[in-house]
Amino acid sequence: QVQLVESGGGLVQAGGSLRLSCVALGRTIYAMGWFRQVPGKERDFVAAIAISSSGSRISYAGSVKGRFTISRDNAKNTVYLQMNSLKSEDTAVYYCAAGPKATPGGPGYEYDYWGQGTQVTVSS
Repeated sequence: QVQLVESGGGLVQAGGSLRLSCVALGRTIYAMGWFRQVPGKERDFVAAIAISSSGSRISYAGSVKGRFTISRDNAKNTVYLQMNSLKSEDTAVYYCAAGPKATPGGPGYEYDYWGQGTQVTVSS
């Protein structure tokens, strides 16, 4: 069993930065990523990273490319999402996800494990 524990959400002004962290308790998972959801809408892909012996794969949603950076510390089983130049439309609950067979950039159903979510609010 794998448990994902997120931290780092909060309230920030537009143009500011936040860093989200997610630690996977249990074992190392091939692909880890972030999704976000606002009330009444579907959960959307944000960024994901997968690391294997052949290298790493990273994918970003178009709306965050150039502003968000995903990284991973395998020794700590932790994935980070550095969010810069935040906009009001980035306001959402952010969920960490992990999946041994997920493809970075793939849909949510490819991920087997989910965190509880952390609120990010960007004020304009």
